[in-house]
Amino acid sequence: MHCATNISNDEPNESNEDLDIPLFDFGTIEAATDTFSTENELGVGGFGTVYKGKLGEDKEIAVKRLARTSLQGTDEFMNEVVLIAKLQNRNLVRLLGCCLQGEEKMLIYEYMPNKSLDSFLFDKGKVALLDWRTRNRIISGIARGLLYLHHDSIFRIIHRDLKASNILLDEGMNPKISDFGMARLFGGDETDFNTRKVVGTYGYMSPEYAMEGIFSLKSDVFSYGVLVLEIISGKKNRGAYAFSPYLNLVSHAWSLWNEGRILELVDEMMNNDFPLNDVLRCIKVGLLCIQVDPDDRPLMSSVIVMLGTDVASLPEPKKPGYVARTRPMVDNQDSSTSNELTVTLDGR
Repeated sequence: MHCATNISNDEPNESNEDLDIPLFDFGTIEAATDTFSTENELGVGGFGTVYKGKLGEDKEIAVKRLARTSLQGTDEFMNEVVLIAKLQNRNLVRLLGCCLQGEEKMLIYEYMPNKSLDSFLFDKGKVALLDWRTRNRIISGIARGLLYLHHDSIFRIIHRDLKASNILLDEGMNPKISDFGMARLFGGDETDFNTRKVVGTYGYMSPEYAMEGIFSLKSDVFSYGVLVLEIISGKKNRGAYAFSPYLNLVSHAWSLWNEGRILELVDEMMNNDFPLNDVLRCIKVGLLCIQVDPDDRPLMSSVIVMLGTDVASLPEPKKPGYVARTRPMVDNQDSSTSNELTVTLDGR
């Protein structure tokens, strides 16, 4: 059986092709999730709800059920199907199939027993389980997953919504990048895109994307840099922290770097049990990834090399750019448009 899919674009000239993807019957998925019971809910987002399920005796699955009121429409759903179905990498979540029946649209994934990175990182009761070795493995694994998307897969893909909640963790706490609904194919000779519709998550979007709708491989690099700082600090880039007078984690980290106090960024839950040079290297790589000028940010191929390089050999980071709100927005709103945001350069 096959599922006919297409690659969605914000612009015209869509590409269409058929893929051999297992199609699941609605009744099978309904039974696997115990009629989508609340006890099987793994998470809820703007797209809908993710449920845990079981096929047969021991095949555990995760079912992403698109809500009928979701802002993520059919185009985004099919976009995710066609992209993730052709991607095979240990640091990307594996798609097992889809269900398209009436108004029901569902994606069936391999089940990740440790759920998402944010469920550990921003939970005071769980973050202590993330020792430095685990955090370092997550930082490296995400980098390898992005390297595959940007350079090594049959496509060149920009994820556009890289964030802690879209990093899933397997039984060994190894990271897998998920949620490709907003991803875009990138042509071999293209350097950047300009879109009429800015999608993504406030706090992770690069300044040029949030303000001008321009996105490229370097947009994902910026999001990765924010993630690195969050993983090291155990704090969200956006959130109510005692960073005053700093607007967010990025601004706070840059100030600490310039003042020679960067180790204050490190999550105290690690109890100073970490190799100093390894932590400093990752912080510096994170700062290099969030520089305001996309041309200054490294490609993921360079990031991989940097993560194995002595910290003293790395270039000095320049000022980061970050996005600040010009008017209040609902905190759990994922997508933003440029008229709600301003770009700030930290002058400290």
